[in-house]
Amino acid sequence: MSDPTTPWTIETAAAALRSGETTAVDLTTAVLAAADRLDPQLGTYLARFDEPALARAARADAELAAGTDLGPLHGIPLGIKDILATDEGPTTAQSLVLDPAWGEQGDGPVVARLRAAGAVITGKTTTMEFAIGRPDFAKPFPIPRNPWNPDRWTGGSSSGTGNGVAAGLFLGGIGTDTGGSIRLPAAYNGISGHKPTYGLVPKSGCVPLGLTYDHIGPMCRSVWDCAAMLDVIAGPHPSDRTTVEGPHPGFVAGLGRGVAGLRIGVITNHRIRTGSGPHTLAAVDAAVAELTAAGATATEIELPYYDELCVGAFLALQAEAFAWHRPTLATRWADYGRPTRLTLAQGALISAGDLVQVERVRQIARRAVLDAVDAAGIDVLVGPTTGYGATAFRGADPAAIDPKALHTPPWNATGWPALSVPMGLDPDGLPLGLQIIGRAGADDLVLTVGHAYQQRTSWHLQVPSLHA
Repeated sequence: MSDPTTPWTIETAAAALRSGETTAVDLTTAVLAAADRLDPQLGTYLARFDEPALARAARADAELAAGTDLGPLHGIPLGIKDILATDEGPTTAQSLVLDPAWGEQGDGPVVARLRAAGAVITGKTTTMEFAIGRPDFAKPFPIPRNPWNPDRWTGGSSSGTGNGVAAGLFLGGIGTDTGGSIRLPAAYNGISGHKPTYGLVPKSGCVPLGLTYDHIGPMCRSVWDCAAMLDVIAGPHPSDRTTVEGPHPGFVAGLGRGVAGLRIGVITNHRIRTGSGPHTLAAVDAAVAELTAAGATATEIELPYYDELCVGAFLALQAEAFAWHRPTLATRWADYGRPTRLTLAQGALISAGDLVQVERVRQIARRAVLDAVDAAGIDVLVGPTTGYGATAFRGADPAAIDPKALHTPPWNATGWPALSVPMGLDPDGLPLGLQIIGRAGADDLVLTVGHAYQQRTSWHLQVPSLHA
């Protein structure tokens, strides 16, 4: 890899591949060597595909030399969260429960699109079991650790993708997000992670958690990188009836518009203020100042039904998850990790009437939030991704692990796009994340704002000392 103090991004690596500064084989060899060195400590991978990855990298070099250019991901090493099916297999969802036959379906649409774009798939990354719960030291799987401090968690559930990008074990990857599982690891690991608009990216070929809350999206060092991945994976697919029909804009192509004239809404709800440490709120203020210096205007806004969206998302995704897991919970209870089974079992306590009421409130709240944003003339919303930096595995600050410190679930309930980008470090030297949210379908605008922020700051290029 390059000097670890100036790490490769997909953007810089793609340019270097085309200039002859490096090759796909060199990139892939370097990230695999980094995994040899760091993965035993970080717990990034559940399965590595070294031989097929090197073979694909060699083919990418030959294709580029012959004038066949498949785009920015051509020859770029990527990691895939182990709840998405891949040709190489296996798919375990980091569980003893998942039927091995589930993973024999081959590449899901997202993986197939990445492969068609020339990406080099290096392996399957760790997750929380079935993308829910907390680290479980009692099960025979790696515990993903934060490269900024291995005594701290990576956040979940896209844990291995998050710490793998941060530590240079690949240049980008795929995560999934049902209540914050892309954005929380992005914030904790100091990288960029985008939860697309619901339906923009097909979810088939992915083990479900909450079917109406699940999203698949990119996790990378920079917003440009996320946009390049989204350009490839976005778009309808016949296997997923929830995908949005019609073409999507070129996400990379639109990044240069800047933020001049945009109106930024700074979320001020009580839950945000009381669920965030003072250093986090100060970092948000500093980030907003950067955006206003770039030409945006900022206004404070208190969103209607914010608490209801937070609580409702947790309740509904538990009910939806329980519906999928009910047969195996009944027959293989002990094979589930304790944090997972206890979380899933809570879904059994939610009645059909409760779920109908949650969905009624969800629809009312979604409409009310849209009306409030429209009335204020706001283009995008901003706030902290989470109220604190990465938490300790044991003895964590109770305020940091309180559900009120997680500011991501409302945007799964609305289905709106939400991006987390690094915005500074807490007093312990751990990354903090800024969340940027847009209306449904405004992924291009959200990414543009994130990119403009990263043009003025270098938090996304900071690397943990473990990387070296």
